[in-house]
Amino acid sequence: MSEGTQILVTSDRDVVTARQQGRALALQAGFSDSEATLIATAISELARNIVSYARQGTVTFKSLNGHKGAVGLKIVAADSGPGIADVSQALRDGFSSSGGLGLGLPGVKRLMDEFDIASRVGSGTTVTVTKWRT
Repeated sequence: MSEGTQILVTSDRDVVTARQQGRALALQAGFSDSEATLIATAISELARNIVSYARQGTVTFKSLNGHKGAVGLKIVAADSGPGIADVSQALRDGFSSSGGLGLGLPGVKRLMDEFDIASRVGSGTTVTVTKWRT
C-alpha cells in the first residue's frame, strides 16, 4: 500500500477521487469489501465537509502496522477553513450548521475504530480516523 498518499480536495470531483483512492487502498490492505465500503463512506463525509465548509483541504492516507501484526488504514482530513466553534455539538447526532441531516461527523465516528478531531475557529480543522482490519 502507498505510504502517505495525499489528495487535494477542492471540489465534488475530488471527493469522489478521495473516496475511490481510499477504497482501493483498503482493499489492497486486505480489508473486506464491506469494510472498504465503510471506509470509503467515512472518507466521503470528511472530504465533503472540506468542500462545504473550507473550500480546500487535503485527505491523506497512511498504512499502519500495529500491535501483533494488526493492519490498519489512517485517514487525515485537514483544512484551514473557519474551524468548528463547538466540536462537542458538531459530534451530536442531528446537529447541522448547513441544514443537512447532521450525520456526517457522528457517522464517521461510528464507522471508524479510532476518531480524533482538532479544530480552532479561524484556523481550520483536522480529523484523524483509523480503521483496523479485523
